[in-house]
Amino acid sequence: MVVRNPAMKCPLCGCEKFYVKDPDDEYETYEFELHDGKVAFGPDVDTSSCPEVCADTETYCDKCSWHGGFNELADNSE
Repeated sequence: MVVRNPAMKCPLCGCEKFYVKDPDDEYETYEFELHDGKVAFGPDVDTSSCPEVCADTETYCDKCSWHGGFNELADNSE
């Protein structure tokens, strides 16, 4: 059983799935979830080709229109 940090959700809709865009190709996206505060790309994603996700990486919610820096997810505690 995976225990998720409740602060790692979209600040607008509560979704726990996100994506980042490839810095070299804005149409290429990489979906991920957060497990214990760590980025976990899906099993079909080649992690060697994924961009690095750091505090200021532009991150997009997979469900709604929210996007912001990755660090904003960690700051989203209630």
